[in-house]
Formats: sequence, structure tokens, C-alpha cells
Amino acid sequence: MRFNLTLLFFLSFLGAFAQEKTVPTKPVDSLYREDQFYINFTYNQLQNFKGLSQTKFSPGFCIGFLRDMPVNKSRTFAFAAGLGYSLNIYNNNLQLTTNTNTNTNTSAYNYALLSTTDYSKNKFVQQYLDLPIEIRWRTSTPETHQFWRIYTGFKFSYLLSDRNVYVIDNQTTINKSNPDFNKLVYGCYVTAGFNTWNLYAYYGLKSIFKSGEINGEKINSASFNIGLQFYIL
Repeated sequence: MRFNLTLLFFLSFLGAFAQEKTVPTKPVDSLYREDQFYINFTYNQLQNFKGLSQTKFSPGFCIGFLRDMPVNKSRTFAFAAGLGYSLNIYNNNLQLTTNTNTNTNTSAYNYALLSTTDYSKNKFVQQYLDLPIEIRWRTSTPETHQFWRIYTGFKFSYLLSDRNVYVIDNQTTINKSNPDFNKLVYGCYVTAGFNTWNLYAYYGLKSIFKSGEINGEKINSASFNIGLQFYIL
């Protein structure tokens, strides 16, 4: 009886030891990179021109890739650069009409500020190729992806396509490829938050208009976007 109990204890010990040895342990990735794919949703507004106003909610959407490049051993500081795509919509009261008098005006269109009762829809739709460059600070570790972050940077955007949709009395006018828009715009931005939820703000430093005047005053209106940004490793 004593021999049987001793044998049972010995076999149990071997089983426990063998089980402990076969449990795989996940290696710690000390060379991890964070937040390399991003997507954001914003509210857009054109600024810096008196009388220009939003008439409806103006949405924006961005998606892209950023190469994360840590610069310290703990990987809490990093640089990042990448490539992205953005779609900006501006519902506003700025009307475009074709300019036929090219001798007195270098703009392709005549511009006017309308009352909101003068039309049912008026919007600009612009698509950009983005080049973001940023500095990153975060509290990340190899063991968790839930951390605080503050990322700030500079973004160059190249205009891929644009169109203006104007609707009045059930009649729709569409203008495309407006040469009065700047092909290249740029601005600064910041992203800050914890884990999934991050606030995003972009402040344009260059007007989206290259030319175009109202009553002799040049339209100098850059974009201001605010919303939420999400990251995928």
C-alpha cells in the first residue's frame, strides 16, 4: 500500500513537471513598432475669409500608413513618416459661376457669397494624396497596446481631384478640376488620446484657393479639421 502511494506521488510529480516544461511562453518583442496604420473621421471647416460659412455638416475621411521609427531604447519616443489618402467635403455658401471675361480676371470662375435660402446644396469635394511626417511620444511597453499618446506633425497634401456641386430649384450644376484650387497644400496636426480613442486636429497653413476674388478681395481660406483618429498596428 505504501509502495503504491509512493509510486502515485512520483508519477504525479513527473506529470506536473512535464506539463510545466511544455507550456510555451510568448517572447517579449523588445523591437516592437506602434500605430503604423491609421484612419480618421473629421468635421471640416474653411476659415480666414469673412462671410464664408458652413451650411451643413462637412465630413472628412483619411486613411494611410506611417512607418514607426523609435529613437530611444524604451521606444517611447519615435519619428514617423508615411503615405495616405484623404477625402474632404465642404458644404458652404461660396458659389462658382463660369468666368467668360478672361481679359479682366485670371480666375476660371466668378465667386459670390450666397444666402442659405438661395440654394438647396452647394459643396466642394476634394481628394488628396497625403504625406504626413510626425514626432511621437507614448507610454507603450512590449506587453500592452493600451497606452497614452501624443503625436504631432506636419502634412503635405497633393490634390488628386475636385468637384463643386450646386443645386437650386432642382437643377444641378457640377464643376470639376477647378484650376483656381492649389494643387499643393500643407498644415500642422496633433493626435492625442488613450488606447482606441484619440482626438485629432489639423490646421491648414495654406489656402485651398490659388486664385479667385470676391469684390476685389482674394479668397484666402485654409482648412481646419477636427475629429477622431484610430490606429491599427
